[in-house]
Amino acid sequence: MPYGFIKAAALSPKTVVADPRSNGEAALSALLQAQNAGVQLAVLPELTLSSYTCADLFHHNALISGCEEALSRLLSATASLPLIFAIGLPVRVGAGLFNCAAVCQQGRILGLVPKTYLPNYQEFYEKRWFASAADLPASTVTLCGQEVPVGEMLFRFGPLTVGIELCEDLWVPVPPSSLLALRGANVILNLSASNELVAKNDYRRGLVSRQSAGCICGYLYASAGVGESTTDLVFSGACTVAENGTILAESPRFSWDTVMAVGCIDLEKLAAERRRDGSFLDNAARMKLSPLPVVEGELPQLDAAQIDRSFDPTPFIPRDAAARADRCREIFAIQAAGLARRLAHTGLKKAVIGISGGLDSTLALLVSAEAMKLLGLPAGNILAVTMPGFGTTDQTYQNALELIASLGATFKEVDIRPACNQHMKDIGHDPSIHDVTYENTQARQRTYILMDLANKEGGILVGTGDLSELAMGWCTYNGDHMSMYGVNASVPKTLVRHLVDYVADTSDNRTAAVLRRVLDTPVSPELLPPDENGQIQQKTEEKIGPYELHDFFLYHFLRFGFDREKIQFLAERAFEGRYDAATIDRWLSTFLRRFFISQFKRSCLPDGPKVGSVSLSPRGDWRMPSDASMVAFL
Repeated sequence: MPYGFIKAAALSPKTVVADPRSNGEAALSALLQAQNAGVQLAVLPELTLSSYTCADLFHHNALISGCEEALSRLLSATASLPLIFAIGLPVRVGAGLFNCAAVCQQGRILGLVPKTYLPNYQEFYEKRWFASAADLPASTVTLCGQEVPVGEMLFRFGPLTVGIELCEDLWVPVPPSSLLALRGANVILNLSASNELVAKNDYRRGLVSRQSAGCICGYLYASAGVGESTTDLVFSGACTVAENGTILAESPRFSWDTVMAVGCIDLEKLAAERRRDGSFLDNAARMKLSPLPVVEGELPQLDAAQIDRSFDPTPFIPRDAAARADRCREIFAIQAAGLARRLAHTGLKKAVIGISGGLDSTLALLVSAEAMKLLGLPAGNILAVTMPGFGTTDQTYQNALELIASLGATFKEVDIRPACNQHMKDIGHDPSIHDVTYENTQARQRTYILMDLANKEGGILVGTGDLSELAMGWCTYNGDHMSMYGVNASVPKTLVRHLVDYVADTSDNRTAAVLRRVLDTPVSPELLPPDENGQIQQKTEEKIGPYELHDFFLYHFLRFGFDREKIQFLAERAFEGRYDAATIDRWLSTFLRRFFISQFKRSCLPDGPKVGSVSLSPRGDWRMPSDASMVAFL
C-alpha cells in the first residue's frame, strides 16, 4: 500500500430489468474497467444482478435462481482478479428473501450482508418483498456452491477494513456505518438504488459527505442507473467517492453507459485523524459494542504511479476566490476579536506594535486597527513604532510610514543603530562581522524598546511573528519571538499574504495602494545592510527555502503526522513542474532539522488566537520536548 493509499471505485453498470445474465455481463465489464484502472476495491449498486425495480417478480424463483447463476458466472470470470468488489442481489435465507451485498474476491464470496432498514413509504415498498437483516434466521448460507457467512460483519484486507450498508441504511438517524466505523471500519461501501427527484442529488451528496466526516472514513456510494424501470421512477447512476467530508470523485449522472467514480483514499490520513480525535475513541468506548465477525482477505497491490489523486500545493488557502475571501474574512475576524478580548480583559486601551513595512507587521497593524473598531476606540490608540536598523531600506520604511498614516495610528520612531553599536561595543563584538550576534542584537533591541513603551503607554505589545516562522525557528529568542499577545501566531506565511490582500480589497484607495506595495516587497528580516543600490540584500526564502514549500510540509507533518517519505511524495505531486525532487528533498530536510532544533522557542510562546486546524501553541495543539531527536524523522 504505497504511502497509505488505496484506489477505490463506485460503479454503476447499465442493467436490464429482471435479466440476471445480462446484468452479470454488464457488471463484469464494469469490473474489468476498474481492474484496468488499477482499482483495488469496488462497489456496485443495490440488487445489480436482478435490477432494483423488479417489484413482484422478486416472488418468483426464476429471478432468484437466475441471480445466483449470474453471480456464479461472475465469480468464475473474476477468479484470477485480485480486485475486491461488492455486488447486490436477492438471496434466500430460510423462508425469507434478503436484499444482500455479496463481497467477493478471486472467485470466492467472502460474505453476505443483508439490508437492515427497508423503506416502505411514498414510492418505496420493499417490505412487500424483503425481510430485514434484523430477522435473519441463520449465520451461514449456501450460495454458488460455497458456504458463506451472512449477517453483519467486517472485511479486513491488511490496513483496509471494509463495512457494508445498503441505501436506506444511510438515511436513518443512526446508520449501520456509524457503528461499523466505531468497530474499526475505515471504508464504507453503500450499495444503493436511489431514484432522482428535484434537489435530491444535493441532499444525497451531502449525506455521503457528512457520514464520511462523522465516521472519519472513506465512503463509496454506488446507485442504480438508467437501465432501471421508468414506470414511476428514474434512476441516474449517481456514484460518489468521499473521504472524511471531502468528495474525491463523482460520476456523471443519467449516462446511457456504465459510469464509474474512482478515487484514491488515504488510509494513513484517516488513521491519523482518528488518533487525534479523542471524541471518536471515547464514543467507541462508551457504546460498548460487541465485536463483529471479521473476514480476512488480501489487499491487491497498487503501484505508486497509479495514485492519480491531486494534492493541493496550498493546503491553508482555498483555491476558489470566493471561498478564499470567506476564509480570510473569518480569520481576520478571529484575530481582531482575540486582541479586543485581551484588551478588554486587562482594562488597557492601547496597543503598541513595531512596524517594519513587511507583511507580518502590516497584518498585525491591520488586526489592531480592527480590534480598536470593535472596542469603539480611536485608531490613534495604536502606537505604531518604526525602528530603523542596519538593514532597513527606504522601500520598507516608506511603506511603514504611509500605512501608519493611512490607518490613523500614532507614529513614533526610534533609531536603534546607536544603541546596537553601544551594545556590541559592550560585549566586545566587531560590528563589521555580520553574524547571528549582529542580527539578534537588533531584534532584541527592538523588543526591549517595544516592551518598555507598552509599559509606559499602559498598553499591550502586539506580536507580529507568524506560524511559519515559529515552525522554522526563524525568529530571535526573546526578541521578535516575544510579545504580550501574538495575533499572527497561528497564521502561516502564505496565508498572511492573502489576508493582507483581502484587507486591501476592502480598504480605501490610499490604504489599498500601500498594502499592494507591501505585498510586492520581498520577505526579509532586514537585519543585514542593503546592497550597493539600497535594495534588500537579506531575502528569507533564499536562506531557508520557499515558504510555499515549508507551509506544505508543516501542514502535512503536523496535521497528519506523515513521515518524510510520504511528505516528499505528496510535495512532488503537488509542485510538479515547479520544483524537482532534489529541490523538494533539500528544503524538506531543512524544514525538519529547523523544526526540531527550534522547539525551545515554541515552548514559551505568548498567548495568541488559534485560527485554523494547525497550531503550535504549547498550551494547545503542540506539546513536544525541546531536546527530541530528529534522527527517526530525517
